[in-house]
Amino acid sequence: MEKEVLAKCEKIIGYKFKDPSLLLQALTHASSNAGSVPNNERMEFLGDSVVGLVVCEYLYAEFPDYAEGHLTRRKSAIVSRSSLGKVAKQIGLEDFIIVGAGMAKRRHLPSSLYANVFEAVVAAVYFDGGLKAAREVVLRLLAEEIGAAEADKRYKNYKSILQHYAQREMQVTPTYKVLREEGPDHVKFFEVIAVIGDAEHKTGWGRSKKEAEQRAAEETLNALGVAAEE
Repeated sequence: MEKEVLAKCEKIIGYKFKDPSLLLQALTHASSNAGSVPNNERMEFLGDSVVGLVVCEYLYAEFPDYAEGHLTRRKSAIVSRSSLGKVAKQIGLEDFIIVGAGMAKRRHLPSSLYANVFEAVVAAVYFDGGLKAAREVVLRLLAEEIGAAEADKRYKNYKSILQHYAQREMQVTPTYKVLREEGPDHVKFFEVIAVIGDAEHKTGWGRSKKEAEQRAAEETLNALGVAAEE
């Protein structure tokens, strides 16, 4: 691949390689039989973990009150094969992928191939510029997917949903009462119960009062059968 073509690819990625051969390898599919150029399969393997780490790190910092299950669902939506494949096509990576003659004749390449190339490119950036550079590329390229996952109704604030429901249907605002605290100060856990009017509803455990309240609200919504209404 000519230097000018690699430079165009660098532009859409938003990263200038010190060693362009890393980018060339990231773009080279195993079907290409490129000879002297290694294919990107090993890079895919590493890139998958780098993308996952960056997204997990971001979500962990951005949503301190959310429990592990919520964070996992968000991450899964952002780094799914379909999401990564879609982003790769949107930014134009498909114009630079090097595949074998047989695969090149196919009208549509599988979405998983685009996702794999995305991961390989992230690994190439990681090798070339370290984790900081890889983090910047991942968060920039996946910004739309991250925003979409954050806006998804499944990930709304459960306390807010319960409050809106209770105010609308019962004309009261829910409150939360701490039932138990366990563990030493540095690893304390809380059990909280949701209270609507005079009625106590479901409880939730958490590593902070806010996390426990979110879980109690979620369990209460599930018990009331209204979790999907908001």
